[in-house]
Amino acid sequence: MLLTAVTGGIGSGKSTVSGGLARRGAPVVDADGVAREIVEPGGAAYDPVRARFGDAVFGPDGRLDRAALAAIVFADRAALAALNAITHPVIAATVLERLAALAAHRGPVVLDIPLLNAGTLELYRPAALVVVDTPTDTAVGRLVAHRGFSEADARARVAAQATRSQRRALLELVEHGRLLDNGGDAAALEAQLDDVWSWLCGLPDRPAGGPCASGGVVTPPR
Repeated sequence: MLLTAVTGGIGSGKSTVSGGLARRGAPVVDADGVAREIVEPGGAAYDPVRARFGDAVFGPDGRLDRAALAAIVFADRAALAALNAITHPVIAATVLERLAALAAHRGPVVLDIPLLNAGTLELYRPAALVVVDTPTDTAVGRLVAHRGFSEADARARVAAQATRSQRRALLELVEHGRLLDNGGDAAALEAQLDDVWSWLCGLPDRPAGGPCASGGVVTPPR
Protein backbone atom coordinates (compact mmCIF):
# COMPACT_ATOMS: atom_id res chain seq x y z
CA MET A 1 0.00 0.00 0.00
CA LEU A 2 0.89 3.65 -0.32
CA LEU A 3 -0.08 5.01 3.09
CA THR A 4 -1.39 8.56 2.71
CA ALA A 5 -2.21 10.64 5.77
CA VAL A 6 -4.96 13.23 5.31
CA THR A 7 -5.14 15.86 8.04
CA GLY A 8 -6.94 19.11 8.69
CA GLY A 9 -8.72 20.96 11.44
CA ILE A 10 -12.34 20.78 12.46
CA GLY A 11 -14.50 22.30 9.73
CA SER A 12 -11.74 22.01 7.14
CA GLY A 13 -13.51 19.37 5.09
CA LYS A 14 -10.87 16.73 5.81
CA SER A 15 -13.44 13.94 5.88
CA THR A 16 -14.88 15.15 2.57
CA VAL A 17 -11.40 14.91 1.06
CA SER A 18 -10.94 11.39 2.44
CA GLY A 19 -14.33 10.43 1.07
CA GLY A 20 -13.36 11.74 -2.34
CA LEU A 21 -10.20 9.63 -2.33
CA ALA A 22 -12.27 6.64 -1.20
CA ARG A 23 -14.52 7.07 -4.25
CA ARG A 24 -11.40 6.84 -6.37
CA GLY A 25 -10.42 3.52 -4.83
CA ALA A 26 -8.53 4.23 -1.60
CA PRO A 27 -9.57 2.36 1.56
CA VAL A 28 -9.89 4.76 4.51
CA VAL A 29 -8.90 4.19 8.13
CA ASP A 30 -10.69 6.93 10.06
CA ALA A 31 -8.94 7.85 13.31
CA ASP A 32 -11.96 9.93 14.37
CA GLY A 33 -14.18 6.91 13.81
CA VAL A 34 -11.87 4.81 15.96
CA ALA A 35 -11.99 7.50 18.66
CA ARG A 36 -15.78 7.24 18.71
CA GLU A 37 -15.76 3.45 18.80
CA ILE A 38 -13.46 3.10 21.79
CA VAL A 39 -15.72 5.12 24.09
CA GLU A 40 -18.85 3.14 23.24
CA PRO A 41 -20.05 0.78 26.01
CA GLY A 42 -17.61 -2.11 26.07
CA GLY A 43 -14.95 -0.11 24.23
CA ALA A 44 -11.39 -0.08 25.51
CA ALA A 45 -11.53 3.52 26.74
CA TYR A 46 -15.10 3.52 28.06
CA ASP A 47 -14.39 2.63 31.69
CA PRO A 48 -11.29 4.86 32.03
CA VAL A 49 -13.19 7.87 30.63
CA ARG A 50 -16.10 7.22 33.00
CA ALA A 51 -13.73 6.89 35.95
CA ARG A 52 -11.98 10.18 35.11
CA PHE A 53 -14.96 12.36 34.13
CA GLY A 54 -17.83 10.79 36.04
CA ASP A 55 -21.43 9.91 35.32
CA ALA A 56 -22.32 13.50 34.37
CA VAL A 57 -20.90 13.02 30.86
CA PHE A 58 -22.90 9.84 30.24
CA GLY A 59 -26.56 9.59 29.29
CA PRO A 60 -29.29 7.43 30.81
CA ASP A 61 -28.55 4.75 28.20
CA GLY A 62 -24.96 4.54 29.43
CA ARG A 63 -23.48 6.06 26.30
CA LEU A 64 -21.05 8.96 26.33
CA ASP A 65 -22.66 12.40 26.04
CA ARG A 66 -20.13 13.91 23.65
CA ALA A 67 -21.49 17.43 23.98
CA ALA A 68 -21.18 17.32 27.77
CA LEU A 69 -17.63 15.99 27.60
CA ALA A 70 -16.67 18.53 24.93
CA ALA A 71 -17.97 21.37 27.09
CA ILE A 72 -15.52 20.30 29.77
CA VAL A 73 -12.40 19.51 27.78
CA PHE A 74 -12.50 22.40 25.33
CA ALA A 75 -12.68 24.85 28.24
CA ASP A 76 -9.96 23.16 30.31
CA ARG A 77 -6.62 22.19 28.78
CA ALA A 78 -5.77 19.93 31.72
CA ALA A 79 -9.00 18.00 31.22
CA LEU A 80 -8.29 17.75 27.49
CA ALA A 81 -4.81 16.42 28.25
CA ALA A 82 -6.30 13.84 30.61
CA LEU A 83 -8.78 12.68 27.97
CA ASN A 84 -6.02 12.44 25.37
CA ALA A 85 -3.83 10.42 27.73
CA ILE A 86 -6.64 7.87 28.03
CA THR A 87 -7.73 7.69 24.41
CA HIS A 88 -4.67 8.32 22.25
CA PRO A 89 -2.77 5.08 23.02
CA VAL A 90 -5.91 3.03 22.33
CA ILE A 91 -6.59 4.91 19.10
CA ALA A 92 -3.01 4.39 17.94
CA ALA A 93 -3.06 0.65 18.63
CA THR A 94 -6.37 0.21 16.82
CA VAL A 95 -5.32 2.30 13.82
CA LEU A 96 -2.06 0.36 13.45
CA GLU A 97 -3.99 -2.91 13.55
CA ARG A 98 -6.35 -1.76 10.78
CA LEU A 99 -3.51 -0.46 8.64
CA ALA A 100 -1.70 -3.77 8.99
CA ALA A 101 -4.80 -5.51 7.63
CA LEU A 102 -4.53 -3.34 4.49
CA ALA A 103 -0.82 -3.86 3.92
CA ALA A 104 -1.38 -5.84 0.71
CA HIS A 105 -3.59 -3.18 -0.92
CA ARG A 106 -2.10 -2.18 -4.27
CA GLY A 107 -2.66 1.55 -4.19
CA PRO A 108 -3.21 4.49 -1.87
CA VAL A 109 -4.63 3.81 1.59
CA VAL A 110 -5.89 6.88 3.44
CA LEU A 111 -5.32 7.49 7.13
CA ASP A 112 -7.83 10.22 8.01
CA ILE A 113 -6.31 11.79 11.11
CA PRO A 114 -6.95 15.23 12.61
CA LEU A 115 -4.37 15.11 15.41
CA LEU A 116 -1.25 14.72 13.32
CA ASN A 117 2.11 15.95 14.59
CA ALA A 118 5.76 14.98 14.40
CA GLY A 119 5.19 12.16 16.89
CA THR A 120 2.26 10.59 15.07
CA LEU A 121 4.06 10.97 11.75
CA GLU A 122 6.89 8.94 13.23
CA LEU A 123 4.42 6.37 14.57
CA TYR A 124 2.47 5.78 11.36
CA ARG A 125 5.20 6.68 8.81
CA PRO A 126 2.95 7.67 5.90
CA ALA A 127 4.55 7.74 2.47
CA ALA A 128 2.50 10.80 1.53
CA LEU A 129 0.69 13.60 3.34
CA VAL A 130 -2.24 15.77 2.27
CA VAL A 131 -2.89 18.80 4.48
CA VAL A 132 -6.40 20.21 4.02
CA ASP A 133 -6.11 23.95 4.60
CA THR A 134 -9.18 26.13 5.20
CA PRO A 135 -9.43 29.75 6.43
CA THR A 136 -10.58 29.91 10.03
CA ASP A 137 -13.69 31.98 9.29
CA THR A 138 -14.71 29.48 6.61
CA ALA A 139 -14.28 26.55 8.98
CA VAL A 140 -16.26 28.34 11.71
CA GLY A 141 -19.03 29.16 9.23
CA ARG A 142 -19.30 25.50 8.22
CA LEU A 143 -19.54 24.36 11.83
CA VAL A 144 -22.28 26.88 12.55
CA ALA A 145 -24.23 26.22 9.34
CA HIS A 146 -23.92 22.46 9.07
CA ARG A 147 -23.23 21.10 12.55
CA GLY A 148 -25.26 23.38 14.79
CA PHE A 149 -22.39 24.93 16.73
CA SER A 150 -22.64 28.40 18.19
CA GLU A 151 -19.96 30.70 16.79
CA ALA A 152 -18.23 30.88 20.18
CA ASP A 153 -18.14 27.10 20.51
CA ALA A 154 -16.91 26.69 16.93
CA ARG A 155 -14.07 29.15 17.49
CA ALA A 156 -13.13 27.43 20.75
CA ARG A 157 -12.94 24.06 18.97
CA VAL A 158 -10.76 25.49 16.21
CA ALA A 159 -8.50 27.25 18.72
CA ALA A 160 -8.00 24.04 20.72
CA GLN A 161 -6.41 22.32 17.72
CA ALA A 162 -3.17 22.86 15.84
CA THR A 163 -2.89 26.09 13.87
CA ARG A 164 -2.94 26.23 10.08
CA SER A 165 0.77 27.09 10.03
CA GLN A 166 1.59 24.15 12.31
CA ARG A 167 -0.20 21.77 9.95
CA ARG A 168 1.50 23.24 6.89
CA ALA A 169 4.87 22.78 8.61
CA LEU A 170 4.23 19.03 8.71
CA LEU A 171 4.70 18.95 4.94
CA GLU A 172 8.41 19.54 5.52
CA LEU A 173 8.64 16.26 7.47
CA VAL A 174 7.53 13.94 4.67
CA GLU A 175 9.06 13.20 1.28
CA HIS A 176 5.77 13.54 -0.60
CA GLY A 177 3.35 16.21 0.56
CA ARG A 178 0.55 18.34 -0.87
CA LEU A 179 -1.39 21.31 0.47
CA LEU A 180 -5.05 21.22 -0.54
CA ASP A 181 -6.94 24.53 -0.33
CA ASN A 182 -10.53 23.81 0.70
CA GLY A 183 -11.66 27.38 1.11
CA GLY A 184 -13.78 27.27 -2.03
CA ASP A 185 -16.80 25.42 -3.34
CA ALA A 186 -17.44 21.75 -4.08
CA ALA A 187 -16.41 22.04 -7.73
CA ALA A 188 -13.05 23.54 -6.80
CA LEU A 189 -12.46 20.76 -4.30
CA GLU A 190 -13.36 18.04 -6.80
CA ALA A 191 -10.84 19.40 -9.31
CA GLN A 192 -8.13 19.34 -6.65
CA LEU A 193 -9.07 15.79 -5.69
CA ASP A 194 -8.55 14.69 -9.30
CA ASP A 195 -5.12 16.29 -9.19
CA VAL A 196 -4.21 14.76 -5.82
CA TRP A 197 -5.31 11.29 -6.95
CA SER A 198 -3.20 11.51 -10.10
CA TRP A 199 -0.28 12.72 -8.02
CA LEU A 200 -0.60 9.80 -5.58
CA CYS A 201 -0.90 7.31 -8.41
CA GLY A 202 2.28 8.66 -9.94
CA LEU A 203 4.42 8.45 -6.82
CA PRO A 204 7.38 6.08 -7.16
CA ASP A 205 6.49 4.31 -3.90
CA ARG A 206 3.11 3.15 -5.18
CA PRO A 207 2.71 -0.60 -5.79
CA ALA A 208 1.89 -1.49 -9.39
CA GLY A 209 -1.69 -2.26 -10.38
CA GLY A 210 -4.69 -1.67 -8.16
CA PRO A 211 -7.15 1.23 -8.53
CA CYS A 212 -4.52 3.52 -10.03
CA ALA A 213 -4.16 1.24 -13.06
CA SER A 214 -7.46 2.47 -14.53
CA GLY A 215 -5.76 5.48 -16.13
CA GLY A 216 -5.32 9.19 -15.56
CA VAL A 217 -1.98 8.77 -13.84
CA VAL A 218 0.52 11.56 -14.09
CA THR A 219 4.14 11.73 -12.99
CA PRO A 220 4.43 13.92 -9.88
CA PRO A 221 6.78 16.93 -9.94
CA ARG A 222 10.14 16.44 -8.26
